[in-house]
Parts: sequence; structure tokens; C-alpha cells
Amino acid sequence: MAFCANCGAQVEGRFCQKCGAPVAGAAPMGGAPMGGAPMGAGTPSGTAPPEFQPQAASAGLSENAAGAICYLFGFITGILFLVLAPYNQNRTVKFHAFQSIFLSLAWFVVWIGVSIFGFVLYRIPILGAVIMGILYFALWAGALILWLYMMIKTFNGAKVVLPVIGPMAEKQAGA
Repeated sequence: MAFCANCGAQVEGRFCQKCGAPVAGAAPMGGAPMGGAPMGAGTPSGTAPPEFQPQAASAGLSENAAGAICYLFGFITGILFLVLAPYNQNRTVKFHAFQSIFLSLAWFVVWIGVSIFGFVLYRIPILGAVIMGILYFALWAGALILWLYMMIKTFNGAKVVLPVIGPMAEKQAGA
């Protein structure tokens, strides 16, 4: 079997299937190159020399970075990381994806509840509007702080299990 001088991949034919580089002297069906012993001769079982061994494909993101990104856009990135191939096999990333989805859902339910309460409270002429303004601001600030906290702690490698939704996420992720 011939090997590409550019990337080290096995070559069948005149061009490397991996990088597209022309392979000088390659036999059409993986035979020996012109004028010599087959490439890889002298190595165990005719494999490529060590400098041309293919490297293991990396996912691109560390476990911590992928977990933190799960929280970036809430349920959207949570679902995305449950679908993407290398990450949906990792229990830690799956945990953070499920927790992000459940956190977004819980946030939505709380927001609906506060909005219904606000509709009733707005019937009080001035005090109702002031109380709702404070309540909406506190809800928004709390959600922002929790969102930043979850992303920072996850990126730094800490596993934060939120009450109620955390155990549900662990169960779903199998962690």
C-alpha cells in the first residue's frame, strides 16, 4: 500500500483521497511505487512510518467549553449539543445540555407565572406598576446572574447541579 508524502494517508491510485495531492510513482491499485520496495517496508505489517500515522480526530471543543456553550442560548444550544456527534456521547456535555434545556423551560414557566401575577397586580393604580417593575427587574437580574454563573462555573470545570432540574438532567444524561 502506498502512502501520501503530504499527509501520510494510504493511497490507492495516483491522488490522495484525503488531501488530493498527486502521488508520484503510485501504482494504480496500491502496489509498490516505481523502482523500489513498497512504502512502509521495514515497518510492522507494512503500515505507514510513524511520522505519517494519521492523528486521532479531535472534537474541537473541550468538555468544559462544550458544557458552557450549552447554556449560551438556552434550549437551542442544549438541543444542538444533544444532536452533534462527538458531544452527544459525552455524559458531562449531555448533562449540561439537558440542564440548560430544563433551566430554559423553568425560566419560561416562572416568567409566565410572574406575568399572570403582574396582570392582576396592575389593577392597583400606582403601587401595582411599581411592584411589578421591581419584580420584573429582579427576575431579569437573577436570570442573568444565574446564566453567567452557570457558564463560568461549567467552563472552569465545576459541575453545578441545580435543585429540582439538576437531578432530572442527571437522570436523562445517565451521569
